[in-house]
Amino acid sequence: MRPLIQLAYFICFNIFLEKCICKSEHDQVLSITVSTQEHVETVRNITSHNETLLWQPASSSYITTNTEVHLYIQSTSVKFVTELLRKDGITYRVLLENTAALVEMQTRNDTSDPRSGGVFYERYHSLEDIYYWINKTNQDHSDMVKVILIGSSSEKRPLYVIKLSGRRNEVKRAMWIDCGIHAREWIAPAFCMWFVKYALAFYNRNSEITEMLNKMDIYILTVMNPDGYKYTWTTDRMWRKNRSVNKDSDCAGVDLNRNFDANWCTKGASDNPCDPTYCGQFPESEPETQAVAQFLRSHKDKIKLYLSIHSYSQMLLFPYSCSYDEVPNHNELQELVKEASTKIRRYYGNNYKYGAAAKTIYLAPGGSDDWAYNLGIKYSFTFELQDRGRYGFLLPPSFIPQACNEALLAAKIIALHVIKKTEELSPTT
Repeated sequence: MRPLIQLAYFICFNIFLEKCICKSEHDQVLSITVSTQEHVETVRNITSHNETLLWQPASSSYITTNTEVHLYIQSTSVKFVTELLRKDGITYRVLLENTAALVEMQTRNDTSDPRSGGVFYERYHSLEDIYYWINKTNQDHSDMVKVILIGSSSEKRPLYVIKLSGRRNEVKRAMWIDCGIHAREWIAPAFCMWFVKYALAFYNRNSEITEMLNKMDIYILTVMNPDGYKYTWTTDRMWRKNRSVNKDSDCAGVDLNRNFDANWCTKGASDNPCDPTYCGQFPESEPETQAVAQFLRSHKDKIKLYLSIHSYSQMLLFPYSCSYDEVPNHNELQELVKEASTKIRRYYGNNYKYGAAAKTIYLAPGGSDDWAYNLGIKYSFTFELQDRGRYGFLLPPSFIPQACNEALLAAKIIALHVIKKTEELSPTT
């Protein structure tokens, strides 16, 4: 009988574990439908709770009637928030039931977990791995790659720009790509790495990338916000801003994409250091912003195309973000993103919204793309990569190839157009 007693005890113990542990709440992400002004106020109040975090939109000030809100909720507040939503008759659905499992999937490393499989560019990488990759790429492709230190972050981490060039003489045309301005948007640095890999692998094999590298230099800042990115790997996966210390506030960080001198700190940005869209003490107050701005200013006669890579929501955007005014070449930019969106849908089956940013999503002053445009870079774009909210900032690594190929397709379409237009103006460069 003793074995039977032991078996019964084992079964009861497992039932206890399943009920008390396995069925416990996890951090969740909800999609909330805001239908009335009363709902707006309720949801805005919920987002002020310190155990919730807005994924979409970026700030509670953007929540209006008919807005779809994606809200990250810590496990200890899931029951409270969902009961409050039900009480007020607000419709919601669970997008993600267990965010911890997705974070583990994103950070799993082949070297520590042989089950993870996959190749190098189909995984997310820590800041240290990215720095190592930059140096290794420089060593392995010294004929086409040059690494430029343009400055350092608040916590004194280096800001490395990769300069990609074809095997030819100097040219007077260039494009710029920056990734990772918002720390939690991991697919952005993954794209910058993917772009470099593709360019080096297919130079003189693919006509489009060959023409790009033969006719322009390409400057790539893989991680514009290294302190914030590091913090998302070690402390808070959902962190957005940089990690600068704010005087007279316990809240750290500035939103680097609200810190450029383009209608700085007007409607759509916040002067509260605790807000995710905090604009900083003054334009270019942050060393990361300042380093990028100084580099672009010193190369403004050469750089003809500016791309800033973000996530998520699948959008191809152009200025202005900081106002509803149309830029002089609005129609040309509109046709370019329309073409890119159409081809992404044709080849990959995904829909990308497109248009002037403020009219397509919301006002966002102090953005890098508007500042670059006003500097004189008349082809200035922001790409919002996959997805539309199913996984949001926790996009699984298996999505990296298609997400990057979609953005690559759009980048090639726009870059080749810019080359053609600038050749018409100056055929010898």
